[in-house]
Amino acid sequence: MTEQSLLVSAIIAVYNCEAYLADAIRSVINQTYRNIEIIVVDDGSTDNSKGVALQFAPPVRYHHQPNGGIAAAWNQGIKLAKGDFFAFLDADDLWTDNKIRQQMNVISENAQCDIVFGHVKQFYSQELNEEERQKIWCPDDIIPGVSAITMLIRLDSFYRVGWFDTQWRKGIFNDWYLRAGECGLVSHMLPQLVAQRRLHQKNHGIVHRDKSIDYVRMFRASLSRRRSQAHD
Repeated sequence: MTEQSLLVSAIIAVYNCEAYLADAIRSVINQTYRNIEIIVVDDGSTDNSKGVALQFAPPVRYHHQPNGGIAAAWNQGIKLAKGDFFAFLDADDLWTDNKIRQQMNVISENAQCDIVFGHVKQFYSQELNEEERQKIWCPDDIIPGVSAITMLIRLDSFYRVGWFDTQWRKGIFNDWYLRAGECGLVSHMLPQLVAQRRLHQKNHGIVHRDKSIDYVRMFRASLSRRRSQAHD
């Protein structure tokens, strides 16, 4: 079985992100690794996100559902996926052209590796004026990215951990990754840049700033699970 015969499912969750969605889709289409299916899950958008997505069909497969949050959209994308591997991209972010190829090179050569991450760079969206930029911190450095948009994961490894938890509105991936650690999944961090995160006024973390208490709750839940495992 050759590397290119392994199908990667790229899952893009979108909610009212028509201004950026086309760029995100193009960053997947432009991957040097070619065997990728693209699934756009529209989580109840009221803008023209559907129209943007359908401009790329095929290869894009489009699915609409009532608004239920990012976790629900990611989970639906996984249910629709046909790939051997899963990768995720937010509708306002971008992948570098070699993201999937570099990650597949690592994971196909290491049977013990469940997940491959890479580095990420943040950037200001072009519509922000200087005053708006001053209110949003954008680090200059390229940093290690332990996040959904930098991840490539084996299908069977994902199911060892289970679905994204829909109770959270913030830190959804953090909760899932805590559970991945509890399951003993092995990850690798590429030194290369694999994703770019767009900063704008409607970023999920900004909109749901009031949900920061979720982080405390999910870390407490993880600690409780680890204690229970230790006593089993």
